[in-house]
Amino acid sequence: MTKPSVLISGAGIAGPALAFWLSRSGYRVIVVELAPGIRPGGQTVDLRGAGGDVVEKMGLIEQMRARALEQRGAAWVRSDGSRRAEMPVTAFNGNGLVSKLEILRGDLVDVLYNATKATTEYRFGNRISELEQDADGVTVKLADGSAERVDLVVGADGPHSAVRRMVFGPEEQFIKPMGGYNAWFSAPDTVGLDGWYLLYQAPGGLNASMRPSHDPAIVKAGLAFQSPPITYDRKDLDEQRRLLAERFAGAGWQCDALLEAAREADDFYFDSFAQVHMPSWSSGRVTLVGDAGYCASPLSGMGTTLALVGAYLLAGELGPADRLTADGIHAALRRYEGLMRPFVDKCQDLPNTIDRYAPMTERDIAINAMAMKWMQRWPIRPIAARLWFTSADSIDLPQY
Repeated sequence: MTKPSVLISGAGIAGPALAFWLSRSGYRVIVVELAPGIRPGGQTVDLRGAGGDVVEKMGLIEQMRARALEQRGAAWVRSDGSRRAEMPVTAFNGNGLVSKLEILRGDLVDVLYNATKATTEYRFGNRISELEQDADGVTVKLADGSAERVDLVVGADGPHSAVRRMVFGPEEQFIKPMGGYNAWFSAPDTVGLDGWYLLYQAPGGLNASMRPSHDPAIVKAGLAFQSPPITYDRKDLDEQRRLLAERFAGAGWQCDALLEAAREADDFYFDSFAQVHMPSWSSGRVTLVGDAGYCASPLSGMGTTLALVGAYLLAGELGPADRLTADGIHAALRRYEGLMRPFVDKCQDLPNTIDRYAPMTERDIAINAMAMKWMQRWPIRPIAARLWFTSADSIDLPQY
């Protein structure tokens, strides 16, 4: 008998994590990814709460720690570089703004890829061009002209998911704007971070940031701004850079230097702060995992945890391949959603987060800095921990 098969679109975090569990359970797993290989670099992500627990279950936590970045904490700075407030990495038991285990996204994905490449068929430089499902399976046509007949298709292809668009409808139905935009890119370290994540907030809803990387001469930079929805070409990087220049030119601190770095960066990425909200993540034999189904936005800091937990629950509910039945697939997808939905709702509950991340006035900037100081002190500390730093722990993982 042939093995039950699952085709996953996307080799980010959720896709390889799902491949890890499914291949261990006896499935034939195919991952298609548009990029020519695993994307290197990327910004810093964290492994906290349930996300870290999943990596522990994988047996990969020591590999993640070996690639972790040494970071001292976060600091909010004025235009002259002096500090308004600090939150050390030890705050909130290592679960504050900077967590005790931070790793570059590319390093995390590389660990997952190396743990799965021997048991998973990775097809880089490819994508799904057509899907047709019936009661017995899904016929998938790929851009390279090949086709696969599989038991299940999983969209793990990010907030702008092509699988979601093909099966569930236009993106606009599911995207909830959070009131701003953000650019990520690498830049020279012009300040000497010394392990600190520095954030500069300027009136008008501007936030410029610099975080450490493995190379002490290079930082992972961000430029974010508050804004109602704007129209731009997602493929036109020069237009996106112009949008940033219009907002940040002359804004103070290192903003002009960061704009110059953004013009040259080969890893420049620009997108809106947005969430994905869907009434269901499954339709027949197609389902979604990670940002494709329930992006909580970078403002949540929960994207990695949601991807890892979603992959673990989906694979766990599908169960061993040799026990899979047609009815079992549909029942498993319902259980996956039932377990995952409350956790997603918790992680997506972000009232007024953009106002704290990119305040509009100098007064609000000062208030935000004061709040960052006072939330670390008694008696406010336990209240702040419960409100903002416990979402990653708000699910009990089943033991499969």
